Amino acid sequence: MTRFRLILPALLLISPVAGFAQEPAMLKVGAFTAAVAGAELPDSWKPLTFKKIERQTRYEVVKDGGMSVVKAVSEASASGLTKAVTIDPREYPIVRWRWKVENLLQKSDVQRKDGDDYPARLYITFAYEPDKVSFGKKLKYKAGQALFGDIPIGALNYIWDAKSPVGAMVDNAFTSFAKMIVVESGAQRVGSWVEEERNVYEDYRLAFGEEPPAISGVAIMTDTDNTKERAVAYYGDIVFARSQK
Repeated sequence: MTRFRLILPALLLISPVAGFAQEPAMLKVGAFTAAVAGAELPDSWKPLTFKKIERQTRYEVVKDGGMSVVKAVSEASASGLTKAVTIDPREYPIVRWRWKVENLLQKSDVQRKDGDDYPARLYITFAYEPDKVSFGKKLKYKAGQALFGDIPIGALNYIWDAKSPVGAMVDNAFTSFAKMIVVESGAQRVGSWVEEERNVYEDYRLAFGEEPPAISGVAIMTDTDNTKERAVAYYGDIVFARSQK
């Protein structure tokens, strides 16, 4: 994995999701069930590729249980699908999604660069808003910009890991701008669809110790370029919702 693979490119910082001005109770960011089976990409999602990684994960819309979902097949490869959004995490703090994996990775290790692969992960990236960032983090961000160009100020990575305990939150092995949060672990649910829910607002505060800026992008990724293994995963709809409190 290249150093800033977890800090997604500028394409996640560009355009808001259309139709959110009416402030509905729920924002459907990934409407995969509405996609046509056989399509390579769902509407308004784009490929996420990395310059130093030649082999890319294959994504396509398939039917699973009569419902359209995104299937990912990774064979010693890495790439993802992304969608640019503009979402206030205070207004829509809850993210819900469903996913399924066919297998775990034997060599994955959330603590190591050579083990930084997962059969399934969901990224949430955040825009750079200077008035909401500490001075120290501004300096680190400016240094990162000088090296890598436009990058988000932070990213939460919700992962399906092989060994780490559910609930674990650690720095990404490549950069402290990205935090890894284990939401599924082990083989107990392999082969089954699993519904997930996280409070992005609270996760960001816990991960970075400050108020979150706007959510700038969402991405899914199945990658095995470091471990050189094979993984198959499926992704269902992704929505953001208002808090029920």
